[in-house]
Amino acid sequence: MALLADPDAPTDIAQRIARILPDRLAERAGQGRRFDVTVVSEPFTSGTEDPPTLMRRIMDRGSAEDWDIVVALTDLPLHSHGRKIVVDLSREHGLALLSLPSLGGLRLQTRARRAVEEAVLGLVGPQAAGAEGLPQSQPHLGPFAGRLAPVQRGRVGDEETVDLRYVVSGPRGYLRVLVGMVRANRPWRLVSGLSKALAAALATGAIATLDSTTWSLSGALSAPRLVIAMVGSVGLMMGWLIVDGELWHRSTEGSPEARQRARLYNTSTVLTVGIGALVCYVGLMVVNLVWALFILNDRVFASMTGTPLHATEYLTLSWFVASVATVAGALGSGLESDEAIRAAAYSTREKERRHMLQGDHGDQLVT
Repeated sequence: MALLADPDAPTDIAQRIARILPDRLAERAGQGRRFDVTVVSEPFTSGTEDPPTLMRRIMDRGSAEDWDIVVALTDLPLHSHGRKIVVDLSREHGLALLSLPSLGGLRLQTRARRAVEEAVLGLVGPQAAGAEGLPQSQPHLGPFAGRLAPVQRGRVGDEETVDLRYVVSGPRGYLRVLVGMVRANRPWRLVSGLSKALAAALATGAIATLDSTTWSLSGALSAPRLVIAMVGSVGLMMGWLIVDGELWHRSTEGSPEARQRARLYNTSTVLTVGIGALVCYVGLMVVNLVWALFILNDRVFASMTGTPLHATEYLTLSWFVASVATVAGALGSGLESDEAIRAAAYSTREKERRHMLQGDHGDQLVT
């Protein structure tokens, strides 16, 4: 069998699953069955998000390699009849298509492993399924379900090769998929991609901390104004990164489903970039506070501002300087070519996958 995974996060998840999957499947399937698992990383979703088309691609790929079972993992949210797909199963052809964002953002590795296990056991035959009271030709519902967004059976079109489909719907389902997309975007990688902006911001913060005008301004600003400065600076950095990095997804289709998909993509991008910018802001504030504690002199500060240098002054100064430094870092970043920033948007990752598929169609086998 093969785990066919999109590049990046799905491949990482598939690699970790493959280390323990053969033993777990052999133990649960029984009857001396043995499972040889191969991980193949390739952009099989390039150019389309249509589930029937993807299933045909997976079927062709499995036939070409003579695999008995193929479980495909993607970090794209898949839709069918207005609902978000969790997994599509075709027992006749031994195929499963798993959309990772529909599993949510918490304990993703564990949920993905359990989902793959149940999908495989549901495909290999009734003797492998082991949930009392469930049809033995169907996988257990548990791995695909969660408290916030119960999974349910989805409608399958007559022209599709799918035997069974699980979907999530409603506001809770939307929220679950959105959190899963942000998790798949891996915001912590965005932070590491802001190295140039952080360098500019740190330099600005170090200089501003020593300026007496900054001391006076930070002491004169009220807490609401400091909050406004923080929100404005973080918002400016978010806007700059999205616009300069061309991360905004514009749908070329006019269908309601395409517009819904574009809204989902853009919301996940804003949240991802927002988390990254906010983490950078907090980091700058901590660094500025440590720098102020080290460099400032009580008597000099009091002589210039007429205010003793206490804990409140340290915190207020660091807070204000972080806002100033964030603006400087955003405007001086030049991050439009940074790979980590581009990976923050699904639409951009799709372009990279398409380029990979056109440039080199060779498969990357991972042991």
